[in-house]
Amino acid sequence: MNHSDNLKKGEKGAWLSIIAYIVLAITKLYIAGTGNSEALRADGLNNSTDVIASVAVLIGLKISRKPPDEVHRYGHYRAETIASLFAAFIMMFIGVQVIFDTFQNLFITEVPQPDMLTAWTALGSAVVMLLVYRYNFKLAKKIKSSSLNAAAQDNRSDALVSIGVFIGIIGAQFGVFWLDALAGLIVGLIICKTAWDIFKDSTITLTDGFDEEQLKGIKSSITKDKDVKEVVDVKGRIHGNQALIEITILVDPNLNVAESHQITERIEYYLDKKHDITHAHIHIEPYEGKQA
Repeated sequence: MNHSDNLKKGEKGAWLSIIAYIVLAITKLYIAGTGNSEALRADGLNNSTDVIASVAVLIGLKISRKPPDEVHRYGHYRAETIASLFAAFIMMFIGVQVIFDTFQNLFITEVPQPDMLTAWTALGSAVVMLLVYRYNFKLAKKIKSSSLNAAAQDNRSDALVSIGVFIGIIGAQFGVFWLDALAGLIVGLIICKTAWDIFKDSTITLTDGFDEEQLKGIKSSITKDKDVKEVVDVKGRIHGNQALIEITILVDPNLNVAESHQITERIEYYLDKKHDITHAHIHIEPYEGKQA
């Protein structure tokens, strides 16, 4: 299965998130209205905004599947990373909003007691979103999709929000209203931390950052080739979920073109089998020996 097929498979996860969020948002808003729960209402509105993030991920996956054109010679795979970045912004906005609402609730002296149905709705929603998270996380790992992984982290954050709502509603039943504030604060911080991690990874990718340890491992593998005299430089960048590697090596200057080409083929084989890298540009230069 090629990368385009993987992206198409990833669209199923995005659609699953969209459908789940729409159904849960409608359910929560209706039950919150009849069951007198502002916390569940806020959670429902939260799911409404999550639909936007999931649609952005879906669009990013679709754009990424477009073949290369005259402007985008390397394809459109980075649209997926941009979608991850957008999802991170949505998550950060939600996390900050949860924290802000928590502090507001600290100053409310009289809180109406919500119906227990609202608590079970919140708990059921958490279970649903954890199942969606599990599916999307496994799929994202399988197809190596950064945007679907961001969507999965968003799914998990929403499950945590719903758990926090459940705890708050249960606390209200026994007059322990501070449980709502504590749960909301913890959940808000978790969401913000997750959003920051996704934002950081996305910006590193978009600015052509690459794991230094992975580059060292690649250089070590190439050095072991019997015809490589020296590895001058190894650079890498991430394009969607694919690593693009540029390598400069020194070889015997007396080798002909065919022999030099055989070296590059062996290196490409190393990269594919040992490092799961299928795109490499290998530049060969003559080895002149150590300079005094």
